[in-house]
Parts: sequence; structure tokens; C-alpha cells
Amino acid sequence: MGTIKALCISEKKGTLKTPVHKALFQTEWGMVGDAHAGRWHRQVSFLGLAEIEAFRKRGIDVKLGAFGENVVAEGFHFRELPVGTRLRAGEVWFEITQIGKECHKSCAIRSQVGDCIMPREGVFARVLHGGWIEEGDSLEIVEEKMPLDAAIITASDKGSKGLREDESGAKVQEMLEAAGYTVAEKVILPDEQHAIEHKMRSFGDRGIALVVTTGGTGFSVRDVTPEATLAVCERLAPGIPEAMRALSMQVTHRAMLSRAQAGIYKRTLIVNLPGSRKAVEECLSFVLPELLHGIEILRGDAGECARK
Repeated sequence: MGTIKALCISEKKGTLKTPVHKALFQTEWGMVGDAHAGRWHRQVSFLGLAEIEAFRKRGIDVKLGAFGENVVAEGFHFRELPVGTRLRAGEVWFEITQIGKECHKSCAIRSQVGDCIMPREGVFARVLHGGWIEEGDSLEIVEEKMPLDAAIITASDKGSKGLREDESGAKVQEMLEAAGYTVAEKVILPDEQHAIEHKMRSFGDRGIALVVTTGGTGFSVRDVTPEATLAVCERLAPGIPEAMRALSMQVTHRAMLSRAQAGIYKRTLIVNLPGSRKAVEECLSFVLPELLHGIEILRGDAGECARK
């Protein structure tokens, strides 16, 4: 267990980072606003306070962030942690991806004092689950699986205006909680593609494991949930809606008219469900037990699909 002593950010590469009191970390991106964040393996850099203090004892006064580190923590010698180690601060999860690095000739601190400890003592990580971190927060090594969280989006013009009770969303929440998920947020949105896309992305940027939508999967001109899902997802999971349609076809042949989609955005699985409470219960109960394994693979908590 350690303590975060500084959170540092730079808006441009090649410049010294400066401390901020609070920072937002985005899943598979890094610290929001930092020039080194991105869709790569070195999203966040860590450096131990002890290593910085040892450098200062050489008579060189350096500020926190001067070595290009995003997170300074007390109680860790990060270089001793192997690649794959997971760290957690509050709801934010990291996974170490690289130990040390080659120092660029243009390194700001090296050009000023002739040396830089980041290549020797620093480590890099990717963000597995986003959220806010503040100075003074605890940082710990974790070995257990990431917690199962979920979010629910009900797409309904009438529901968003309070003209219709959200029975389908309530049923989704009941079933998810019974299956061990923590429902982090439940929202009702009008059938507007942009609004649905925005909310899906915001849940994915937080790293929420499962986003379930209900409604907006039919033939009406206002049914745009599948289009929003296709616009957001980076990879599709067609087997999920195919399985739900196959099951529903045994109940009613009109199931063939469902345009539901499913796919992956960053480390989040998004699944469309129909808009009726009965159809939600039928479809979700059919696929929910299998979704867990897919989520564990997506999050790196499982490595194979075959049943033992």
C-alpha cells in the first residue's frame, strides 16, 4: 500500500509536467489532457517518491513532474514490479506494461541537469478502468479480478419525458444485480442517436464492464439504438444478438424484425435488448450467463473460451 503524492500533466510533449490536485483517467487512454495519453501501451507513467528524493540529495532541486512522470507515489519502488502487475487507486485500475525506457536526447530534465532517472526507475501502464484520482489517495497492488459494473440505457422518447414507466430498464437492473453486477448508472434518453452514442462512449471511457440498452431496436424511423451501437463499437459481437433472435423466434416469428446489435468499445461490452419487459427477461436470461466469460476475456481476467 502506498500514497499518491503528485499527479502531473503536460499539454505538449517535450515539456516539463506540472502537478494538479485532481485528475481524470480515461480507460485505454490515460490522464485526460496529458500530451502522452493515447491508444498505446504507455498511457500513464509512474515514479517513486524515494527515487526522486535520492536524486535531490545530489544537490539538484527538481520539482515533481520534472522527469515526465504522471503519478508520483510514496511506498513503491516501481521498477521492482513485473510487467502485468495491476495497481488500483479508488475506482481507477492500471496494468504495468513497460519498465523503464530509452531517454530521448531532447529530454527536458536531461538537457537541464545532465541526467534523468525515468529511464532507470520509472514504469509505464495502461488504464483498465477510468475515474478520478486526487493527491493523497491510496495506491495498492491488486491480484483479484476487476469488479463487475454495468450501466443501463433506456431509449424512449416518452420515457425520457416521464410519460411512460421504464419497466424494461427496471427489469434489466433487477437481473443484472441478481447476477452479481453493480449498476453504476441507469439513464433514460430520447431516441436521438447522438445522445445515445455520447452516453455509450462515456460509459466505455469509464471502463464499465457491461452496457445494456433497451428499446429502439425496431423498424420505426425513431429506432436508432442499433445505429448508435454500430457507430460507437470498435469490434462487433454478432453472436450475441443472433442467439437472442434465435431464442425469440421460438416464441414469436416477429423476432426476425429485431435489429439489435452487440459489440465492444475499449474494454466495455455493449448489448442491445428489445424495449418490452417480457422480451428483456427472455433475451437477457438467455445470454447473461455467457456474457461474464466474454467480459473476463475482454478485461484480461480469463484467457480461453473453451469450457473446462
